Amino acid sequence: MAAHLSYGRVNLNILREAARKELREFLDKCAGSKAIVWDEYLTGPFGLIAQYSLLKEHEVEKMFTLKSGRLPSADVKNIIFFVRPRLELMDIIAENVFRSVYCFTLFLLSCLLQECYLENDQTSLYHTAKGLMTLQALYGTIPQIYGKGECARHVANMMLRMKREFAGSQNQILPVFDTLLLLDRNVDLLTPLATQLTYEGLIDEIYGITNGYVKLPPEKFAQKKQGEASKDLPTEPKKLQLNSAEELYAEIRDKNFNAVGAALSKKAKIISAAFEERHNAKTVGEIKQFVSQLPHMQAARSSLANHTSIAELIKDITTSEAFFDNLTVEQEFMTGVDTDKVNTYIEDCVAQKDPLIKILRLVSMQSVCNNGLKQKVLDYYKREILQTYGYEHILTLNNLEKAGLLKLQSSSRNNYPTIRKTLKLWMEDANEQNPNDISYVYSGYAPLSVRLTQVLARPGWRSIEEVLKMLPGPHFEERQQLPAGLHKKRQQGENRTTLVFFLGGVSYAEIAALRFLSQMEDSGMEYIIATTKLLNGTTWIKSLMDRPESQSS
Repeated sequence: MAAHLSYGRVNLNILREAARKELREFLDKCAGSKAIVWDEYLTGPFGLIAQYSLLKEHEVEKMFTLKSGRLPSADVKNIIFFVRPRLELMDIIAENVFRSVYCFTLFLLSCLLQECYLENDQTSLYHTAKGLMTLQALYGTIPQIYGKGECARHVANMMLRMKREFAGSQNQILPVFDTLLLLDRNVDLLTPLATQLTYEGLIDEIYGITNGYVKLPPEKFAQKKQGEASKDLPTEPKKLQLNSAEELYAEIRDKNFNAVGAALSKKAKIISAAFEERHNAKTVGEIKQFVSQLPHMQAARSSLANHTSIAELIKDITTSEAFFDNLTVEQEFMTGVDTDKVNTYIEDCVAQKDPLIKILRLVSMQSVCNNGLKQKVLDYYKREILQTYGYEHILTLNNLEKAGLLKLQSSSRNNYPTIRKTLKLWMEDANEQNPNDISYVYSGYAPLSVRLTQVLARPGWRSIEEVLKMLPGPHFEERQQLPAGLHKKRQQGENRTTLVFFLGGVSYAEIAALRFLSQMEDSGMEYIIATTKLLNGTTWIKSLMDRPESQSS
């Protein structure tokens, strides 16, 4: 069992065990021996809830990766395909079926959510509502629902309808959550575009975190012996698991990167002092106690070495001129500097044929911060991008427009300065070492999504009614009746618990900001975060590109 999931008021292991139970029941419906054919994209998410040992217990004898051609030979009664609902994957399955010479029972499981922004497909919203109903079956009815955005409204409506349809089958569980907040990603398009400046956020920005794992350059982690030739060093990426089960990572993951060096140095001194204690161990009892602590101390030293190496890799990038120049332009856009004209830095990046995703990320940020671009500015950027990177990217630009990231400035005035000022989205002299505000996660910029969450808790959204009207989509409040006889009595000093659900994705920096709010002494609130996906500016833009593999061509 993952112990770190059971910390705090909400035991998330309950959710994990429910998913494992559902998987076991599904496998048991297929009596007899089984082979699983995996959509490679799903192996990571499934690995978070079940290891191979669990599958083996339920007669899974072989596993294959989904690919074109004939299926490998498998003397089993059932072949089960675990795939995402993608047309191209259906074609591969059809080819597998028709080119295989033996018979099998076919079960198709559609997993994960399709995006609803580009294709206007609301299937994902239905699955989100269904997932939230499952959550309430496990943790009790959530009495209050707040939301902002069109998708949030749709999800809330579907949930309330499902609740009416199953009115007689509610579990008599005292609610764990006091409030559910549903937030559309397109309510806050700016935050994921900005470069995250927390430790975990930068790991994701630079190397990418996938299903709790990161792959890093191996040379920083190799213990090179004297006289060893460099050709003998490892060439395979170093794969590390990242979660709060690791004591040091839990401590530094949400820190601004500029505060990580001091934290690692402090930890090194503590570990060094602990190892020095062996000299003070005189009696058999003292020696025995030291030996019993040794595995934990060695694990701590190994963890420190890993994170020191990661910090050094990140520092090489964050101290570069290119990183500083890019960050400077981002912060100029966020503070409203020259957002209405062609940016010379973007021009230079295009001239140097910097990666296309970098260009699109900056142009999108400028558009969002200016409530759209003037016709001549938008046309200039489009022309430069298409002439430099290829006319096939006209579809990518079209997708960015559909998602609201690129748009023509309408006759209405730019509301962003008003939103920025009212919600205090930019804080000068943000304290990175000992933060007192959520703006530390971006060294000055407070994520709009998290500020909305903070204001909802205190003093409430009625205090920012005019700003809410400036943001996309409706805002709403709903109440859910608790089952008869269930009345939650709050203990003195007990925090309220809010489930914040991001529809369309959330960044690690936003998660860090919400954790920071939970830890503030006067917040009186504990936040649990749920989302349809984890993202950063690069992965977000890439998902909207018609041909992501052409990002730097």
